Amino acid sequence: MYSVTRVVLGGIIEDLSHTTLDQRGDADAAYQIMQSFEFVFILHLMKEVLGRTDTLSQALQKKNQDIHNAMELVSSTKYTIEMPDMSAPYTSTRYRPRKKDLHVTFEHYYRVDVFTSTFDKQLHELDSRFNDHTIDLLSLSSSLASKKINVDEICLLVEKYYPEDFTEPERTHLRDQFVVFNVEMTNNTKLRGVSCISDLCKYLVDTRKCETYYLVDRLIRLILTLPVSTATTERGFSAMKIFKNCLRNKMSDEYLANSLVIYIEKEIAETFD
Repeated sequence: MYSVTRVVLGGIIEDLSHTTLDQRGDADAAYQIMQSFEFVFILHLMKEVLGRTDTLSQALQKKNQDIHNAMELVSSTKYTIEMPDMSAPYTSTRYRPRKKDLHVTFEHYYRVDVFTSTFDKQLHELDSRFNDHTIDLLSLSSSLASKKINVDEICLLVEKYYPEDFTEPERTHLRDQFVVFNVEMTNNTKLRGVSCISDLCKYLVDTRKCETYYLVDRLIRLILTLPVSTATTERGFSAMKIFKNCLRNKMSDEYLANSLVIYIEKEIAETFD
């Protein structure tokens, strides 16, 4: 019923010809509530509670009622619904209890050690893989393939992340190239059809416009090396785990670091050959 109700509400929201504005507004409000965590949580809670009390509910609706059997059924139903004592000390069953475990309640365990800890780990993973530096560079990558390039934003990121790849006069000239390039993107139908930065690089090479927009071409090639450097580094560390194990753990870090650098340089060279 949940999925079907969502489909019906979605149809009401999108149906502009047979529904009024008030009806679409009510449907949208109901749809948003159904998407919330609280609503789904209460649904699961009701499923558990109502499932336990269904037998009792059906029995109490009968006209001919056996009071004795009804009371026994009430007692049995109440017994199945457990109310946990969240203030009781939590003791793990995975290892021998320690004295400090008695200071941890069930509420603390499920709220802090499980719920909060899970979110902390997810946020840490996202922060480590998508920090501000990475997000800026990915934004730069996506903006280069957009229909209209934000020249000010790109020049700011170039100055911030590629100071050694462009001299100050080149950064000024890069801005001028992007202004002209923006106009050409508007008038050139083939250039407007480019959907990703790799296709844009290929287009510049095939049309030899890379010679005209040589600074734009340089920036695109620098951006294209980002996925390669990330992927090759991860593959390098994965390979390292294979040959540096408990039987070969005496290899020095310097030797492994040098081997990893050689491996990455070889991967990048093969990619651009």
